[in-house]
Amino acid sequence: MNRRKKINQTLKGKAKKANAKKAGSNKPKYVSKAERALEQQIVISDDNQTQPIEAVVATEQVG
Repeated sequence: MNRRKKINQTLKGKAKKANAKKAGSNKPKYVSKAERALEQQIVISDDNQTQPIEAVVATEQVG
C-alpha cells in the first residue's frame, strides 16, 4: 500500500467515525428493572386515586 492510499484511508476512516458519532442513535435510553417497577407503582397508585369512590367501595366489598 503506498503512502497516499494509506493517508486517504486513515482520513476517510476518521471522517466516517465523526459522522457516525454526530448522527446519534435511534436506540431508546436504557431503563433499569428497578426504575420500571417504580414507574409501574406510580401508574397504579395514580389509577387508584383517579377512580370514582363508588368503584373503590365496590371492589372492597367484593374482596
